This record gives sequence, structure tokens and C-alpha cells, in this order.
Amino acid sequence: MMKLSEIALKVDATFSGEDLEIFAINSLKNANKAELTYCDGEKNAKFISSSNAGAILVTKSLLDLVPAGMVALVCDNPHLAFAILSKIYAKPLFCEPKPSNIAQSATIMPNVYIGSNVSVGENTIVMAGAFLGDNVTIGKNCIIHPNVVIYNDCVIGNECHLLANCVIGSDGFGYAHTKTGEHVKIYHNGNVVLGDFVEIGACTTIDRGVFESTMIANYTKIDNLVQIGHNCELGNGCLIVSQTGLAGSTVLGRNVVMGGQSGSAGHVKVGDFAQIAARGGVSKDLPGGKKYAGAYPIMELSEQFKLQAKILRFFKYLLKNVTLTWYCNCCLLWKVCKTIMSPSKRIMLMRNNH
Repeated sequence: MMKLSEIALKVDATFSGEDLEIFAINSLKNANKAELTYCDGEKNAKFISSSNAGAILVTKSLLDLVPAGMVALVCDNPHLAFAILSKIYAKPLFCEPKPSNIAQSATIMPNVYIGSNVSVGENTIVMAGAFLGDNVTIGKNCIIHPNVVIYNDCVIGNECHLLANCVIGSDGFGYAHTKTGEHVKIYHNGNVVLGDFVEIGACTTIDRGVFESTMIANYTKIDNLVQIGHNCELGNGCLIVSQTGLAGSTVLGRNVVMGGQSGSAGHVKVGDFAQIAARGGVSKDLPGGKKYAGAYPIMELSEQFKLQAKILRFFKYLLKNVTLTWYCNCCLLWKVCKTIMSPSKRIMLMRNNH
């Protein structure tokens, strides 16, 4: 808990108004009168007027948007100020010891760490080397394989399988940047919530939200070696194939399929029943019910096939109508053509041009 005057000194901000006591920092959407929020740009400025926060970090250019009754702390870089404060208001690594609730039918193997106030449901199996942080809740009939890490406050539904070495609830990859190039860590106070019948593959990592929850809905299956960023939301029945990476705040509708080594930029939405081909890169919102491929730009799979066919026809035309000398003057194009042209065709062309 800190007063606004103390906060202003720490982040080099100015303010006028009541010197409120601030108990926490929170998002524009969820902050209350005892909490501080921030707005880091024009994109989120439209949410300032509807926020219930007691105080807000803003730049001078957004000061006029702050409603009456909300104290404005004016600074050059609200995002950096928020990052500095996130460490001060971060949740403690360890809570006060409280008894845990482990169902009698649950199986806890040797060398499992169980934190304060942990709940483990009926018939759940927790294998050797697992780490269950404070306030973790695990439903019934789950299997937690060896060396799984479930950080504080995370929730695991019923009938879930967490395979070896997966990590649920680690801090997201979020930093604010100073003018001189240092990267200031943003501490994450949210959690991860897994629905029922979810499977998480070996060595997969799912980051906790900044303020809220990273959500994995019922029946979603995630392969090995997948990275799910902070504040992502995955709908019912999604399939996420190995080595996929979803950047923070990606939203997938129900039954979305992400092919191997595909990925997304942050803050994008993919509609229900969409399919992203292997190595596809989602850089914009995509409607549901379609198949997509490619990266920049990503496009419907049928359009991708048409484009490839047009490129192939173009180079075949060049092979028939352009001399070898022209190819040699355009080295890059010549290299591409060689991948299409058969060895016998290349020899014949070379003889004809001598």
C-alpha cells in the first residue's frame, strides 16, 4: 500500500488532487477506487472514461480524457512507470502457511512439493518431482506427470493430463523499455485456468496473465513444446500442434487448429473452426470456418495454392522464352529457375547458347 505522492516520486510523475492510498495496480477494465491503472497510448484511450480506477498513469496528451473523480498521474512513459510499480505491487512468492485439502483417494508420489492452501481432487495422481504452488486447485481424475510445475493461484479442471516438465503459470515475457535501452520487467499477478478434459504436452509453457487469467477452455489439447503467452484465451476443443507459439492476448475461438510451428502476433483473434497450416503466421484477425496458410501475408489455403501455381507457370514460361545469358545477368532468378529446370534441360540450354 502506498500513497499517490510516494508513487509519483518513484516514477517521476506529477499529480494534483487527493493523495489516495493505492492498494494495487490493475487494468483499465477491472480497477476499482483503491487501485491504480494506466493508459499507454491512443489505442486504449477510449476505455479511460469507463474505468472505475481511483487514479491513472497517463501522458499529458491524454490528460483531458481523465474523468472527474479519477486522479491523473502525468508522466512521460506510463508503460515504464507501470513496470516499475509492478514489482512493488507483485504478489509474494510464498503465502502464509495454511492446511491443504488433499482428497483421500488422491495419489501423491514421493518428492512432490505442495504449497499452502492447495486443493487436490478425488482420484488425481501427482507424480514424483511435481511442484504445486500456493493456492493451486486441481480437480478430480487428473494425472500430473513427473516434474510438472504449477505456479501459485493456478486452477486445473477435472480429467486433465499434464505431461512431464510442462510449466503452468510462469511470468509472461513482458518488459518496458527505458530511453537508454534497459528492459524493465513487468511482474504478472494473474493466473492460468485450465478447463476440464484439457491435455498439456511435455515441456509446454503457459504464462499467467498480467492482471487476469490466461484461459484454456474444456477439451483443448496442446502438444509438446508449445508456448502460450500471457492473457491468451483458447476456446473449447482447440488443437495446438508442437512448436506453436501464441503471443500475448491471442484469442482463439472454439475448435481452432494451429499446425506445427505456426504462430500468432499479439492481440489477434481467430474465429471458430479456423485451421492454420504448419508454419502459418497469424498477423491479423481471421474469420472462422476457413483454412489458412502462409505468413506475410497469411491467406486462405486455396488462395495460397493458386498463388503457388501462378508462380510455377511464370517461371516455366521464362524457361521456354528467355536465353541463358539473361539468366546469368539475373543471378537470383537463375538460382530459382534451376530448382525447377531438370538437369538435362539445363545442359541443352547451355549447348544452345554456346
